[in-house]
Amino acid sequence: MSKNSKAYRAAAEKVDRDNLYSPLEAAKLAKETSSSKQDATVEVAIRLGVDPRKADQMVRGTVNLPHGTGKTARVAVFAVGEKAEQAQAAGADVVGSDDLIEKIQGGWLEFDAAIATPDQMAKVGRIARVLGPRGLMPNPKTGTVTPDVAKAVADIKGGKINFRVDKQANLHFVIGKASFDEKSLAENYGAALDEVLRLKPSASKGRYLKKITVSTTTGPGIPVDPSITRNFAEA
Repeated sequence: MSKNSKAYRAAAEKVDRDNLYSPLEAAKLAKETSSSKQDATVEVAIRLGVDPRKADQMVRGTVNLPHGTGKTARVAVFAVGEKAEQAQAAGADVVGSDDLIEKIQGGWLEFDAAIATPDQMAKVGRIARVLGPRGLMPNPKTGTVTPDVAKAVADIKGGKINFRVDKQANLHFVIGKASFDEKSLAENYGAALDEVLRLKPSASKGRYLKKITVSTTTGPGIPVDPSITRNFAEA
């Protein structure tokens, strides 16, 4: 929805920009301000009080959302032999090694997450410049470089999300769909925020959660009170 459209302006008028909403209020308002005919994705953006240029202030992690994301992620797995068979049995959308790497080098990127067994990482490194900027590079810290590919596939298919602070100290992640009830969205938000708080770098000084916004892909941003760090599903 264009920010200049009549529908967007009408939705934006429902949001008090000077108010800080509770997670439950924000979830309800996000549903109300989504005018997309499709089931819009509900997203969270957080401005953190960190300097991501410093290695000791990098915030990166994963979390299993209790109510999933509302989308079945497409998973690519770099594995061979028995591990490849296990990945396929677990529901991976595409499994391969050199052949998959060549396919990606040719411009194919129709997947939402990538997993690799440790022995494949030297090969996967050849496409790091393709996968890295898109947040698709397998990494041990997010559980996507692992010998247990079946569990990794199941986790991602079940609603596991990855997040990583960008160069501007922002985090972006999905907490569900506009069709979710507001309590489920608030509980997903809470699960993700708990993990973000747990990962606060000791080198981060001052306020850690500077600004939080919830929105749908088609709706206006809704400011959320960053001081609410528990009882997320309460008004």
